Amino acid sequence: MTALNRRRFLGSAVAGTVGLAAAPSFAVENPCKLPRRWDETFDVVVVGAGGAGLASAVSAAQHGVKNILILEKMSFVGGNTSISGGGFNTYDPPRQKAQNIVDSPENHFKNTMAGGDNRANPELVKTMTENSYAALQWLESMGMKFKPKVYQIYGGLYPRAHGPYGSLGSDYIKVLEPQALKLGVKIRTNSRVVRVIREQPLAGPVLGVEYTDKAGKSHFIRARRSVICATGGFGANPKMRAKYDPRFLNLTTTNLPCSTGDLIPLLEDIGADTVGMDFIQCNPGCPPGRSHRVIMHLNAANFIMVGKDAKRFVAEDERRDVIRDAVLSLPGQTGFSIIDSRGFSELNLGHQNGAKKGLETGDAWTADTIEELARKMGVDPVQLKKTVDEYNKGCDEKKDAFGKNPRNLRRIEKAPFWACYAGMSVHHTMGGITINKYTQVIDRYGQVIPHLHAVGELTGGIHGTNRLGGNAICDIFTFGRLTGIAVAEGK
Repeated sequence: MTALNRRRFLGSAVAGTVGLAAAPSFAVENPCKLPRRWDETFDVVVVGAGGAGLASAVSAAQHGVKNILILEKMSFVGGNTSISGGGFNTYDPPRQKAQNIVDSPENHFKNTMAGGDNRANPELVKTMTENSYAALQWLESMGMKFKPKVYQIYGGLYPRAHGPYGSLGSDYIKVLEPQALKLGVKIRTNSRVVRVIREQPLAGPVLGVEYTDKAGKSHFIRARRSVICATGGFGANPKMRAKYDPRFLNLTTTNLPCSTGDLIPLLEDIGADTVGMDFIQCNPGCPPGRSHRVIMHLNAANFIMVGKDAKRFVAEDERRDVIRDAVLSLPGQTGFSIIDSRGFSELNLGHQNGAKKGLETGDAWTADTIEELARKMGVDPVQLKKTVDEYNKGCDEKKDAFGKNPRNLRRIEKAPFWACYAGMSVHHTMGGITINKYTQVIDRYGQVIPHLHAVGELTGGIHGTNRLGGNAICDIFTFGRLTGIAVAEGK
């Protein structure tokens, strides 16, 4: 089994896991106790080899930092980025102009702030939206390829998402991992950081980290310039989720099992502040008791959702938290996503393969008529046909009964038709470590902790109460690139 296939296998295998183990607890008598000696010294130590960590390391190396080590607790690189849909939100003058889409960093800023109930840090949002296109171009300069047309991703609120040309978010890892190695970055897997070491309790610069290898042996690594933390969120940690919102204790997750948030308390131990920890996002995924996630919902224009009564219940281009709450209010907290052959053809290859596997597992269905599809789904054929006909009529009239934006109204008419379960799975944790626009970690008194950066889903304050679809990939690569530059410049 190749590394990529192994990642995909793990992604589908854990998608429906309920009750994953909580983050490991590390009994550290004194989190700031200095080691007797440092085993090795690097200029920069990056914790986490997902998209954010790899981007930070590559950017730092490109800007002159020579001695960089990445520590990854899993046995492979990529993290959640490797199993994500990969949609990257950014304004894009050439692509959007070709589609008659008017956009700007200011519009992206406005959408992001409003989509998160204005609870995001405006400075962070401005930094992201003003630098996102440069991050896209940066990725393209290293060989990343995107499809020529942008689209409105599920929960994205505007057509500015860029789809990887190949398959899934793993495309980014295929570009960044070899680039990092080419630049001399060292990557160690099976290396779990158990302590971030600061000069004094709640004072002074961060000096390095302690990690344990596969055999459980401790290693102390000195970081002369910075420790960059990029270990993701806590979506796969039911106990931590429930600490901040009890509704999410027993839900499934779309995350890999590495997303346990175990670095958050370690950083709090040395004074780091957190923000928005109860802002937790769900996406359509495995209903309770199922184990294979099928994705048909990424393009808001291509799908509708119905309940077990075969009736629609929400505008499919609404905010993700609105759709989450609508699904969780359904009987059994489960609905269905429905697309036609045109919508299916526009899915990424990885999602198409996941849907075909769903035919075998009983999580997806396909048929040449809506009535036949309904029978396979176990819903009323007459009602489902009526629902689709009414939706198509609204598409023709450019007026949807649930308020779906006219630009996202496309008829469901071309056979074969497809459907899959749409329960709710924990997808993203918007809260995390507090940072400034240079991704420097801020302590509980509002002061910068020297020589410590955080980037990606580990951080909070960028998305507010609700993250727009496509903004996570935008976040990790925009701020990953900027983190490398900030470290190189001594910030």
